[in-house]
Amino acid sequence: MTRRNFFKSSLAVAGLALAEGATSASAQARESAQPAAPVPKAGLPGLTRYVAEFIVNASYESIPAEVLELGKKSILDGFGLALAGSVSEHRHALLEYLKSLGANGRASVIGTGLKSAPRFAAFANGIWIHADDFDDTQLAVGKDRVYGLLTHPTVPVLPPVFALSELGRRSGKDLLLAYHVGVEVECKIAEAISPRHYGDGFHSTGTSGSFGSAAACAKMHGLDARQTAYALGVVGAEAGGLRENFGTMTKPFQAGHAAENGTVAADLAALGWTAAENILEAQFGWFNAAGGGYDNNAILNKLGSPWTFVSPGVSIKPFPCGSLNHPAMWQFLTMIRENDVKPGDVDSIDCGANSKMTTTLLHHRPSSGLQAKFSMEYALAVLLLERKAGLAEFTDEAVRRPDVQAWLRRVNFYVDPEAEAAGFDKMTSLIKIHLKNGKILSGQATMAKGSPANPMSYEEAAEKFRGCAEFARWPAKKAEAIIRLVRTLERQSDMGGLTAALTV
Repeated sequence: MTRRNFFKSSLAVAGLALAEGATSASAQARESAQPAAPVPKAGLPGLTRYVAEFIVNASYESIPAEVLELGKKSILDGFGLALAGSVSEHRHALLEYLKSLGANGRASVIGTGLKSAPRFAAFANGIWIHADDFDDTQLAVGKDRVYGLLTHPTVPVLPPVFALSELGRRSGKDLLLAYHVGVEVECKIAEAISPRHYGDGFHSTGTSGSFGSAAACAKMHGLDARQTAYALGVVGAEAGGLRENFGTMTKPFQAGHAAENGTVAADLAALGWTAAENILEAQFGWFNAAGGGYDNNAILNKLGSPWTFVSPGVSIKPFPCGSLNHPAMWQFLTMIRENDVKPGDVDSIDCGANSKMTTTLLHHRPSSGLQAKFSMEYALAVLLLERKAGLAEFTDEAVRRPDVQAWLRRVNFYVDPEAEAAGFDKMTSLIKIHLKNGKILSGQATMAKGSPANPMSYEEAAEKFRGCAEFARWPAKKAEAIIRLVRTLERQSDMGGLTAALTV
């Protein structure tokens, strides 16, 4: 039986029997590691009801301190990336577009003095955060998942929460609560949907991220369970995004659109707009239509149990490019530094990976900064030449340098049987540096700095933030204020200080 038919068959048999169904080995491991919360017995029917009631019932006090602290690093990261993205190639067209709408508003567009309606501010700030593909990533659990590529959790959620917090003069605790609720719903939906969803070309940040945005906005609005289910139903009709757009300006658009989608869905639900109350599990609902099915056990009783930030974790990127590049890049950089390898010493470079990595990192001869973000050949070439790969190394000018283009042809990126056998839930990368003197330097990695296995501290995340702020030529005084304010977010009575530090 094919995976697609298996999921359809499972859905038909299981229907809404949410406590039953086939349990994968990975789901069993998750269940044994954490006691399940009781299944809601009243209210809306089915899985959507469970998600809606989690959103409604979550409280700031229910979020563990460890989760709150991990979230602060991603929030700081998101704000830094918004500043960097505000000077990206998207800036001119996006600001002209926002001005053309003629919509007056009070929500700030980060890195500018422009204000707009919450939906459009969320849209713009989401594009800014994802513009450089430098934002955090959820880490997959299932063996059939592409590790680290389920969704970018912060970008669809932080922009609408920031906009609504600014307008409502909400506290830092309110922002933290809505942010964590949104990220949790987004990540668990991404984990639950059949791998076919991503494999067939959907961009999970645009799709699952829309549900995270809706969950966060529903929490900010104080919607009840039925209204929240309606918001999820509306956003299911909005969610979209295609992997074919990777390496173009439309990949960040998809992330920004996800951030906008939730604001629209929650606004309409608050005004009495109705939608399907079982949008997730219905025969013609989200999971079946967009993925051909889902794993009940990856989401039922898993919201906040454990929180995604704790297990399996969220990775903060050390480089502004696709996360599948990162283990190889970190290992390669370590090797050339430890062995003091110069470009003139090297004859060629081999990088073996699994087939999901080689097809996702699809630009083997990039000619633009956006394409280079999905090119292992470029990542290793620029590290060899510059010993760094920051925002300045992923510009069009950097990619088109003759020496860089020449080195692309000397990097062999291929499917390695060992990496393939390790599974798609790992980013196994096998590096060989062939030196001109005949010596071969070898290394292997599955994790990079910033992953849960090798996490960044708050101060290390702050250093990344400072680099983003400097790239945007943001005043150092404002940058340091943002670092302090996010570190003490739970003590902030409103977003006034953060808004002033993040805008002109």
